[in-house]
Amino acid sequence: MIDTLCDQAGDQNSTIAFFYFDFTVQKGQSPANTMGSLLKQVVGGLEEIPEEVSQTYQKQKKGGRGPQLSDIVKMLQTTSSKARTFICIDAIDECVPEYRVKLLDSLNKILQNSPGTRIFVTGRPHIRPEIEKRLLGRVTSLSINAERDDMIRYLESRLEEDTTPDAMDGILKAEILRKIPERISEMYVLWKQHLR
Repeated sequence: MIDTLCDQAGDQNSTIAFFYFDFTVQKGQSPANTMGSLLKQVVGGLEEIPEEVSQTYQKQKKGGRGPQLSDIVKMLQTTSSKARTFICIDAIDECVPEYRVKLLDSLNKILQNSPGTRIFVTGRPHIRPEIEKRLLGRVTSLSINAERDDMIRYLESRLEEDTTPDAMDGILKAEILRKIPERISEMYVLWKQHLR
């Protein structure tokens, strides 16, 4: 999806920013760090850096603390109003719960002040009510489940890329193609881990 948006962005004067949450580094993915990463990408997609962003950068260069979350949100509101903006956040359920509240509230503020901004969020189903609540119902939900045939096609393609083909015979390959789809849940990440 990110690749498709990036391919279309140049033709439509759009900016794309994305962030992938990772449960192994949750504490380092604070709301300020996450929003700062998004801001950097949005600014990088603009032809001219807005004065507010430039001034904040100059102040930070002189020393002191970095911009606070509220400052980053204001800068994102400003920059995302300059061009149609797509913000994509993957695996928001992997975000620390107290961080997630602040992040979703920040995204809501951006949506309120930047009508051309679209936000795409992925996460496990249990997180949907929180997203709907924090984004004040401006949400369209779509459930996506991995189908057995899709998993088998993916596994086959990965097995074809194996750099040590002599390590696997037909029996092992058949067992992989049978057992992994049997043992996994609807969560794509888990079956990718089973494959590894």
